[in-house]
Amino acid sequence: MTSSSIEGRSAATAIIVRDMPDGPPHILMMERAGTMAFAAGALVFPGGAVDDADRELARALGGSADVEETAARLAAIRETLEESGLGIGFAASAGPVQLAEMRRALAGGATLSAILQTHRLELALDHLTPFSRWHPADAEMAARIYDTRFYLARAPEGQVATADTTENVRLFWMSAGDTIALCDAGGGRIIFPTRRNLERLALFGSFAEMAAHAASFPVEKVSPWLEERDGVRHLCIPDHLGYPVTSEPMEQVQRG
Repeated sequence: MTSSSIEGRSAATAIIVRDMPDGPPHILMMERAGTMAFAAGALVFPGGAVDDADRELARALGGSADVEETAARLAAIRETLEESGLGIGFAASAGPVQLAEMRRALAGGATLSAILQTHRLELALDHLTPFSRWHPADAEMAARIYDTRFYLARAPEGQVATADTTENVRLFWMSAGDTIALCDAGGGRIIFPTRRNLERLALFGSFAEMAAHAASFPVEKVSPWLEERDGVRHLCIPDHLGYPVTSEPMEQVQRG
């Protein structure tokens, strides 16, 4: 298999948005532990790989939805709970004690399916709005290849996010624009897909505007490519998917 034909492991990411009364919405960001194999030390959204248990639950849920799409939403819900303690994608809001129990169960190896049965919870997968899908097609573009679906989700009312101190060492709420500025000032590091998504999110003043914007564009795989422009190699993405910035000099690109 050549580098340009790498399939990539399925993954999912949740962009959790909290509307603010006096400014742009805040987004949950977390700093990856320096020991992690992917995006070590980078600021990221909650998320991770889709696993077999996600696919098994997706098949059990049935319906007309694509199994991999459903499994990705389940992975986003599971990873968000495990990494931040927030319960997104549930039909009814869970309380702090219940969320803590569920989070501990996940850390102990329980499946999301088992947790749903134990706590008699129902899912609301439509609470996750498809935003984008990134799939680097070449090993030169990313240290590890993932086929990642990004979803928008409202921050649950009354819930408090906390770092798991294993995969992430800190988390915070900040507007997309301020997160970019923080990293440009040396206060953090964001890899290429995260920067492009933050630039896009920074265009909007509320979760509703972000969701409406996402619905107006197709969720096509974004597979960056290299292109020489004025003698400088740039990493580029398509210009028809809603991104305000579609290229960056390769020497400036932060990779996972």
